[in-house]
Amino acid sequence: MTQKSPNIRRRRLGHVLRGLREEAGLTLDAAAKGAGVPRSTLGRMETAEARRLRHTDLDALADFYEVDPETRGGMHGLAREAKEPGWWSKYKDVFGERALPDWEAEAAAIRTFQPQLIPGLFQTPSYAAAIFRGGRATADENIERLVEARVNRQQILNRVHPPRMTAVIDEAALHRLVGGREVMKEQLEHLGHLAVRHNIDVQVLPYTAGEHLGMEGAFTILEFPEPRDTPITFVETATTGLALETPEELDAYNVAFSNVQGVALSTSLSAKFIDDAVKALEKQT
Repeated sequence: MTQKSPNIRRRRLGHVLRGLREEAGLTLDAAAKGAGVPRSTLGRMETAEARRLRHTDLDALADFYEVDPETRGGMHGLAREAKEPGWWSKYKDVFGERALPDWEAEAAAIRTFQPQLIPGLFQTPSYAAAIFRGGRATADENIERLVEARVNRQQILNRVHPPRMTAVIDEAALHRLVGGREVMKEQLEHLGHLAVRHNIDVQVLPYTAGEHLGMEGAFTILEFPEPRDTPITFVETATTGLALETPEELDAYNVAFSNVQGVALSTSLSAKFIDDAVKALEKQT
């Protein structure tokens, strides 16, 4: 299966279609009527919400906008790639429709703030299993599947050109004994090893930092290598994941991340903080 992001391909196609319409000086109603494509269909295509991209609709729009053969071919190419499933598609029951791995697949930079847990991309299998178990009566086979999906997500950190990863982790996440002392010790040692990689920065946000702009919860900002692929902020809730894309939303979360990063410990002091946490657990075992 492909490692390309269908969501990003849909967004690129939407940008092309919206650009053609705006260049022609047309409203959505006028363009839909002129091309003979339902207004709702064109609207969903432009906003990357359309899951079915019909060749007949694309040809009708290409004819109407009188595009050159190269542009027409590019439109169809994006539509084809938007239909190719990534590895995460077989875990739709785990990740949902607008899956975070879909966006991570092509991210050039990932910035995440986590107030309660070690970030998913950094979690050991034992730590992840303990989270999924979470005191609930969950069947072992279901936990295994959830952990397998999470471990597969982490492969982006091992690719030839991995994303630049910056994680600000609240001190609480380092003290919470997820899975017990041995599991937590293994997790913190793993976090310490990741923190020295050339493409990963880990900063601990200590309790002494006081109030900050990340107190409302975890979030992840993803940036992409193509300028036309605008960044997104991904916020996970108890039931789903939200991909926020408006300039106002991005600005707000960029400010929030700058704030938590600014009051967090430096990477070197954070490495010592993590090492001290490991030593404290060693004394307790």
